Amino acid sequence: MGNYLNIGNAGFSAVMKGAYVDKTEMIAFINSTLGTKDKLTCVSRPRRFGKSYAAQMLCAYYDRSCNSEALFANLKIANDPSFKEHLNQYNVIYLDMTLFIAGTPDIKDIVTGLQSKVIEEVRESYPQAKKASTLFETLSYVAEATGNKFIFIIDEWDALFRETKNDTNLQKEYIQLLRALFKSSLTDKMIEAAYMTGILPIKKYGTQSAMTDFREYTMLQSEPLESYVGFTEDEVRILCAESQLKFSELQRWYDGYILGNDIHIYNPKSVIEAITRQRLGNYWTTTETYESLQIYIDLNEDGLKEAIVQMLGGAHIKIDTGTFQNDMTTIKQKDDVLTLLVHLGYLAYNADIKSVFIPNEEVRQEFVRAVATGKHKEVAKLIRNSDYLLEQTLNMEEEAVAAAIEEAHSAGTAPMFYNNEQALRSVIKFAYISCVDEFLKIEELPSGRGYADVVFFPKRASGMPVLLIELKWNKSDEGAISQIKKQHYPKRLEAYGGEILLVGINYDVKTQKHTCRIEKWGK
Repeated sequence: MGNYLNIGNAGFSAVMKGAYVDKTEMIAFINSTLGTKDKLTCVSRPRRFGKSYAAQMLCAYYDRSCNSEALFANLKIANDPSFKEHLNQYNVIYLDMTLFIAGTPDIKDIVTGLQSKVIEEVRESYPQAKKASTLFETLSYVAEATGNKFIFIIDEWDALFRETKNDTNLQKEYIQLLRALFKSSLTDKMIEAAYMTGILPIKKYGTQSAMTDFREYTMLQSEPLESYVGFTEDEVRILCAESQLKFSELQRWYDGYILGNDIHIYNPKSVIEAITRQRLGNYWTTTETYESLQIYIDLNEDGLKEAIVQMLGGAHIKIDTGTFQNDMTTIKQKDDVLTLLVHLGYLAYNADIKSVFIPNEEVRQEFVRAVATGKHKEVAKLIRNSDYLLEQTLNMEEEAVAAAIEEAHSAGTAPMFYNNEQALRSVIKFAYISCVDEFLKIEELPSGRGYADVVFFPKRASGMPVLLIELKWNKSDEGAISQIKKQHYPKRLEAYGGEILLVGINYDVKTQKHTCRIEKWGK
């Protein structure tokens, strides 16, 4: 066994000794591509979403230098007709690009160093094959001499692009190597299949038509591999059944990534850490640090600041993902930033309505930390003001609530000029963005004889009251409370069984002031 050629099954064996969730059905999919024109597969997911585990699984299955039958015997792939046909039948070349980068004193030498190290191991195993100075020729001669093709598994293939964002010469050298391996007249002769993982998609990397033969499965378009990288909802439920943590709590903290066929994917790092520690918390984001997020949300792209505020309040933002150039430097507009954040795992994407949103509580807290210390000081101020507004609403401090809404109105993240009640509603949504932590926001909830403007309903049995908010423009806060009572809005909420606060908010055009009236619903 070598470091690059046929590394064996030790990596996957170690994975199996932990809290392993069976993803071996992916092997059957890769088996179906062997030797075909679809044999080149690239799966892109954010960091810590299980990409490396999948790569180690494939190494253990295909590597001819080991016997992995017992390792897979009780896993799902063992029941597939293709299981024994391809089990440990191939030469596997495994390249961990992050490891190469870390172990190369001068990163400019990484491409030549990579080739020489792999060639050395291949030559040691197959001295009978003709010598060659390039990797693709060496593999071609071995395949010709032995009749054995190679399977390539490249983990974090795009790490070089992320580490050398501006070194186009080194990027070109790397792409030329990949082109020789996977898009040349020798590819079919020497390559049985290739499986690459990465964070960013590959199709638009400048001169990189070399990579277009790969079939991609990304955070934007993942079918049919959506359930093989990351945990599905059913898998998380099973893990919770063996834990003291409730599924509903893990769902609130870690759910939100919606891939093809409406499959919800959870971050494996976060789920396993939470279950192991028996405590919910920020586990994935601590491996990233908010600085990596802050770089992008601090960009001064038109509309980006407003989009961030709306998403912090639970909104979905329409975007065009087609303008994104699949790198971290070619950012031309707001949609490019938001699309990049989808691939990095900081936003989720709904393909049906082509919109992005903050997926869960773990990531939302990271956004709050990033904006709190970032360049958008008015956004940070709005968040602090929103925390204060919620506190004062719960304390029924009417004047303080009115003043906090005034502050939100002047923050520059909502319509500055009122012309109707709808504009007032927009400001209220911005002002109460902190409610997303503890409340589910419902707009125009059918209730009694009309519609309540905004209702914040507690997400769980926390003792929090329902906040039923009625808005008036150029009328009175008393009129707002009267309308709530007259139209019997609280009737729809009686099943809640807890306290209900009636909040009437009015904006007076003449005085240009907000006023507030708060009452408890009497029982």
